[in-house]
Parts: sequence; structure tokens; C-alpha cells
Amino acid sequence: MKPIWIVDDDQSIRFVLEKALLREDLPTRSFTNTREVLAALEQAGEDEQQGPQVLVSDIRMPGGSGLDLLDKIKAKHPGLPVIIMTAFSDLDSAVSAFQGGAFEYLPKPFDLPRAVELIRRAVDESQREEVSEERMVAAPEMLGQAPAMQDVFRAIGRLSQSNVTVLITGESGSGKELVARALHKHSPRANGPFVAINTAAIPKDLLESELFGHERGAFTGAQTMRRGRFEQAEGGTLFLDEIGDMPFDLQTRLLRVLSDGHFYRVGGHNSVKANVRVIAATHQDLEQRVKLGGFREDLFHRLNVIRLRLPALRERGEDVPALTRHFLQQSARQLGVEPKRISDAALVKLATFGFPGNVRQLENICHWLTVMAPAQLIETKDLPPEVMAVSVDTHAAEAAAPVAVAAQPLAAPLPGIERESVSASAAPEAVEAPVGVSSWESGLELEAQALLAAGRTDVWDALSRRFESRLILTALANTRGRRIEAAQKLGIGRNTITRKIQELGIE
Repeated sequence: MKPIWIVDDDQSIRFVLEKALLREDLPTRSFTNTREVLAALEQAGEDEQQGPQVLVSDIRMPGGSGLDLLDKIKAKHPGLPVIIMTAFSDLDSAVSAFQGGAFEYLPKPFDLPRAVELIRRAVDESQREEVSEERMVAAPEMLGQAPAMQDVFRAIGRLSQSNVTVLITGESGSGKELVARALHKHSPRANGPFVAINTAAIPKDLLESELFGHERGAFTGAQTMRRGRFEQAEGGTLFLDEIGDMPFDLQTRLLRVLSDGHFYRVGGHNSVKANVRVIAATHQDLEQRVKLGGFREDLFHRLNVIRLRLPALRERGEDVPALTRHFLQQSARQLGVEPKRISDAALVKLATFGFPGNVRQLENICHWLTVMAPAQLIETKDLPPEVMAVSVDTHAAEAAAPVAVAAQPLAAPLPGIERESVSASAAPEAVEAPVGVSSWESGLELEAQALLAAGRTDVWDALSRRFESRLILTALANTRGRRIEAAQKLGIGRNTITRKIQELGIE
């Protein structure tokens, strides 16, 4: 995790915050003046991993004020949450801080638990990738030789000089946002911002403010005016992911914006013009949602001007080798290690896997292999359990499938697979693995039998440690090493995952 940067010429303030954040497993880096911070940012350059997660700065310091620092940071790093510390008597500066884009201000003397809670909220905000605003410097690489992907590439080319609304459909993890970014990059709006928001990830009572912004005093906690995503995307592209999950009442407001190009901030009385191209995406069947009354028919037709369907990874198996090598290279760069190679036999085995989580799951598997594979050459035996559990003889598995009876609840999806990506036909309440397909439970049973037969007396501890290690490492690979997020996904506390990492020697 990237550190929290603390800027204050008062050593006691730096010391207290450092110790408090360390107890919360939040790394820190401290500075005594604004010059040091700007120099560190300059040294970090374009490498986002070298920069701060959150910046906490005093206002009044020798050699430059915190407000000047805020202006310079927001110019280059608009998405970085900045918390300004100020004395009670310095409310004018606090107002200026909000107007300059500060995340929050912290009055001195401050309550330490409240300060830590505020910083943690800022960390959570910075990690909300679903609603992060980005200038498109270079679109993520898209790979695909399969005919279905070539059709997608041709469609992007045909739309390159158009501002028409596009609806992207496809299963979860198939790469809908990559297509949206490519459409933006190759459009007349390429020099404008690309703003993405996952409408399913924002609570209903906050989504309206996220989209359209709010005026000061519009609701409790609205201490200043805030621009919404439509205003942030001015002159560029707004990507509305998982549009099928948008609340019905908000669909009406979105329809009005798409119809006449104007909207009102929450609590506002003045119309705001929106010069934005909208690209929407969903994994749901919107026609069916319209029939069931969950989605407005007029909004569907407004969005469905041009529809692009992304194929699932199982429909483009010939792309698996190239994507695998690409993701292994990418993971190696992220982790700062030598890229691993994969054998032809391992690639053949990967090709037999159905990838219910699509390209996203393949990416997670490659990240897992970069961390877990013991040698530079990845062999078949190094592949993760969910891949190895698939029988090579698919015909035998299909023939045996009817034998299975409802006996146990459906297991939770494997890391990298979203529940929503499991089709309705494959998600009954109780399913047992087909005959001929191995499971991790049977593997565990065989391992336990072997240890017991060998006369071991520490079988419980030995297998528990291996189970916990594999589970934590898989979660960390899924979250790109972010411990707090991994703990949340595993359903354990952040202190628990830190303690387990130390006990198990995972570092």
C-alpha cells in the first residue's frame, strides 16, 4: 500500500500521527515543508506507486503554505485526497481549502481517533477505482485474434469519428471498460477527460450526488458545492458501468440529461449544460429488465443507439495464450520481478478451463502464478486449484453430470470470479461436483491421509497453515497486494490479516 504523506513543521504533530497510523497498519512518510513534498512528487514522476495514497498537510509552514501546495497538487494529481490541518481561528483558510478541492479539513487541536478515521475515509476514497477520474494518456492494451474480437476492433474503428451513445454488453470481467476507454481514445473527445463510475458500487442515496453533484447545504454534510461526474467529464466521455443496476428514479434524471443535455445539481436551481458523450455498459439483459419493469424502455432506446457485444473468453479460446503471456509480463512489472514463462502444456491446460470470470479471471490467475509459481518456467502442476480441478476429458464430465444430485450448498465463487458472472442455469441452491471432476476437498482428504499414514502428529497445524497461507495469498493477488481490501473480501479484520501474514511468514 502507498504511504500517507504528512506535511507539518511541528515535529510533535508528525510523531503523533505517524504512531497512530502505524497502529492501524497504514504506512507513512513525513515532510517538514512544501518544498520537500514537491521535490518528492517530482522524483516519483509518472510512477503512481511511488506517490502518496493520501496527503495530510498543515496550512501555515515556513517556505510555503498548505493552500499553495494544494493548488499545485490538484493541478497534477486531481484524484489525490488532500486533508488540510488548520487552527480553529483559521476558518477562512478552511473555506479556501474546500474551494481548492481539499477532501476535508482537520481542526487543531484534533482528536486523534477522529483524525485516523478521517484519514482512513480518505484512503477508501482514493481506492474507489470505480469512480476515479482519469485523463487518458494511453488506452490499456487490447489483444485478440479471435473473429469475435476482430469484429469489436472494426466497430471501434468505424465509431472513431463519432460522438454517438454506445451500449456495451457482455459478461462480467470480459473487458467492457477497456472497450469504453478505446472508444474514448479514438474519438474526437480524446483530449478531454474519461470519467468512469460503477453505478452498482455506489449506494442509492449517494449516486445522485455522485452523478450530478450537489450545492452547499443540499443535505446534511454538504458543507461545500461539489461537481458531479457529468461536470467532471465536461468535453470528454462519461462511462456508466453496470447501468442495468441504476435505481429506477435516477433513470428518469439520466434520460432527461441524454434528451436535452441539461441537469440540476442536488439542491440546485440553476440548469447546468452537459457537453459529455455517454458510454454505458451492462452484463444484464436490458430487454428483459424492461419487460420486468426494472428499467425504463425510453432510456433503453436512448442508450441503445449503437450496441457492441463483447464475447466471453470461452468464445475466444485462441486468444488465451497471447493474453496469458501479456498478463504475466504485466504482473511482473507491477511486482518488480523477472517475468515468468509458461510451458505449452500449461497453456493447453489453461485452454480447457471455462473462465467463468472471463479476462479478469485470467489476469488474476497470471498474477497468482507470478507470486506462487516456484520456478521461472510455469508448468502444468503450478496452475491454481480451480484450473487443475477441471477434467481434461470434458465429454466424460458432461456424461457424468446428470449423476450429480443436490447434496451441498453451492460453494462461494473462486477468487477473481464474481457471483453475478455465474449464469442462472448454473446456479441452483445445491450442486455437487460432477463425477470425474476433482475438488479441493478431496485433495485435502488425500493429503491428510498421507500425513496421518506417515505418523505425523501435527497434521491439523500443518494443513491449517497451508490453507490459510493459500487463502491469504490468493486474496492479496486478487487485490494487487492491498491488505485492507483483501481482509474485507475474506471477511476478516485488518489486524487479523496482518497478524496472520506475520505468523505464517508470508512477507
